[in-house]
Amino acid sequence: MFKQHPRGLIVAFFTNMGERFGFYTMMAILVLFLQARYGLDEEAAGEIYSWFYFGIYALALVGGLLADYTKKYKTVILFGQIIMFAGYALLAMPGLPLVITIVGLLTIALGNGLFKGNLQAVVGQMYDDPKYAKFRDSAFMVFYMGINVGAFFAPFAATGIRNWWLKSNGFLHDGSLPAVCHQYINGTLEDPGKLQTLANKVSINGPVTDLTGFAHSYLDVFARGYNYAFGIAAIAMVISLVVYLLYGRLLPNKEKTAQSSTEAKMQKGPATGFISLLIAMAVGAAIYFASHNRDIAFAFGLFAGFVAWILQISTKEERPRIMALLMVFLVVIFFWMSFHQNGLTLTFFARDYTVKNVGPFTFMFFTLENILSVIAFIAGLILVLGTKRSLNLRIFGGALLLVGGGLAYYFYSQAGAENAISPEIFQSFNPLFIVSLTFLVMALFAWLNKRGLEPSTPKKIGIGMIIAAVGFGIILIASLNLVSPHDLKFVDASGVTKFNPVPDSSRVMPYWLMSSYLILTIAELFLSPMGLSFVSKVAPPRFQGLMQGGWLLATAVGNKLLVVGSFFWGKLDLSQLWLIFIVCCLLSAAFIFSIIKRLEKVTQ
Repeated sequence: MFKQHPRGLIVAFFTNMGERFGFYTMMAILVLFLQARYGLDEEAAGEIYSWFYFGIYALALVGGLLADYTKKYKTVILFGQIIMFAGYALLAMPGLPLVITIVGLLTIALGNGLFKGNLQAVVGQMYDDPKYAKFRDSAFMVFYMGINVGAFFAPFAATGIRNWWLKSNGFLHDGSLPAVCHQYINGTLEDPGKLQTLANKVSINGPVTDLTGFAHSYLDVFARGYNYAFGIAAIAMVISLVVYLLYGRLLPNKEKTAQSSTEAKMQKGPATGFISLLIAMAVGAAIYFASHNRDIAFAFGLFAGFVAWILQISTKEERPRIMALLMVFLVVIFFWMSFHQNGLTLTFFARDYTVKNVGPFTFMFFTLENILSVIAFIAGLILVLGTKRSLNLRIFGGALLLVGGGLAYYFYSQAGAENAISPEIFQSFNPLFIVSLTFLVMALFAWLNKRGLEPSTPKKIGIGMIIAAVGFGIILIASLNLVSPHDLKFVDASGVTKFNPVPDSSRVMPYWLMSSYLILTIAELFLSPMGLSFVSKVAPPRFQGLMQGGWLLATAVGNKLLVVGSFFWGKLDLSQLWLIFIVCCLLSAAFIFSIIKRLEKVTQ
């Protein structure tokens, strides 16, 4: 996998793996934690969630600016890791008020902003060497896989520690129960008898006699389990930091060099361009305060400020490349607005509209030991059938086949007829599919390349947008004829808004969501690592960190637009909600194909 690549790629791979473990822990549980701990509805939780993810990526612009100015990319990365650890450690403390939790989220966002874009820039710098230049796209595919190895284990770790803490306190897990507990406490549950039924099912110590006491206790234990999961993320950050400190010397150093008179003149750009940035941000602020939807106005105002600034500080020779990148960034906004619904509305769908219990075969995908046994079996089968030259690999594959198959059969036989699953586990499928499909997609691109048929990087991005639309089409089909969230609440005669839980008749099998994640993962492989490669290839040398920050700023704007999903969650039919993202993906694909020649020209 690392053959023909510089050794620094291994360091970046494992450094990013630890950080991504923490990040995907947040993606799996953050919105669920906010609702369980603070009783927030979907719209309010989505608001905080979108601001957090906006901050993570928008602050990458600050990190890129700092690294480009100081040329100390590796130092900025180090400080980012330390700050992220502090944020996760803060969230690991139980019982914090909401404002302190938000401070913790902002701390993580700042650390991530210093870390993420600059590590990507350092990876790109390794491939500025002509010796490695032709391996740039494959390097970002491998680097991207490292992201998702850590991401695969995160939901299992978060769910495992949460369920352990629940069981230690005499409870079983039910993802729909925290909302019912809050509704009971607030007096907005239409039928209190439904809480009694659910409480009896999750109480290990027998029927519940005090519903009020149960509701408070269950919410406290449930939320504390998530706090301890944040603690696991903090430990992962420590591991990432240790790897970086021990082996960071293998990453390139981009230090300041003596400037020519022309370069010195060019470097005056950021100072004069800063005025343009302030003016553009002032216009954005005016739009923000005048707009009815301030979230979206703020996000696009900030992006407009970045566009005005980078155009001001770039030279005439740099602008064609800058313009090409900015047009790709525009497409990226709508991809991430859609794709990152996996941590928001698709998580709501997993919790509220997917069955709570599954049979023994389906259960094989919902615990870590089960799925690892299946992975070992499949990997062994591939090595036995697909390896012709290496006898040792075939022997190793045969051992994996036997051990994995034996364990899989054992776990399958031990499962009951009905087995509880957790909604957080759905977040493991995307990274699992990334790791599984990366080599297949790389092999496909290599096969096409040998025949002169490989699509250009911009075409891959456009194809990815079309594939993403198909992924949301699957979940749209699954949502047809389901009762929608707005049908579950009503105003009673006294004017109080009351709620009903989602009926079991409106719950579908997990395969719908799993299939949607599979298609969205393929879309991600066509777009995200290719986009990172495109930025590192096209960005002018003096703007490497800044343009990686621009990519992440576009991602940030897309993440701020996540509120589109949570805002409409309780207002539209589910099928209408998913249609919004299908249309956005298709329009973005149409746009990028309309400018494809211009984008391809700057890569030559």
